[in-house]
Amino acid sequence: MYTIGQVSEMFDLPISTLRYYDKQGLFPGIMRVSGIRKFSDTEIEALRVIECLKKSGLEIKDIKRFMDWCVEGASTYPQRKELFETQKEILESEIAHMKQVLDMLKFKCWYYEQAMQDGGENRIKALIPDRLPDGIREAYENAHKE
Repeated sequence: MYTIGQVSEMFDLPISTLRYYDKQGLFPGIMRVSGIRKFSDTEIEALRVIECLKKSGLEIKDIKRFMDWCVEGASTYPQRKELFETQKEILESEIAHMKQVLDMLKFKCWYYEQAMQDGGENRIKALIPDRLPDGIREAYENAHKE
C-alpha cells in the first residue's frame, strides 16, 4: 500500500491532482484507513492508464467513462478496446505529423550547415531533390509530403 505522498512522488503529480482524480471517481475501489487514502497496486495501475489516456488527449470525463466501463465488467470490453484504438490512431497521426516537422528541421539544419561551409546556397539548391544524400533526401521528401 502506498500513501498519497508516495504516489505523488512516483508519478511526479501534485497531491491535489490525485485528490481530484479520486473525487472524479477514477479510483472506485480505493481503500481508506481513518479517512486516509491508501493506494494499492490496482490504483497504481489505474493511474498509469489514466496518465496514458490523459497524455493521449482524453479529457477527465472520458477517462471517468472508461473507469466506469472497467467497473461494469467484461461486457464493456468492446467499448474499452474501441477507445484505445481511437486514441492509438490519433497518436499515430500526430506522430507522423511531428515526424514530418522533425524531418524539415533535420533537412534545414543540414542545408544551412552546407551553406555555411560553401559560403552560399547555389550548390545545395542544385542538389534538390534528386541529388541529396540518402538520409537527407528521405527527410526532405517526408517534410514536403502533403
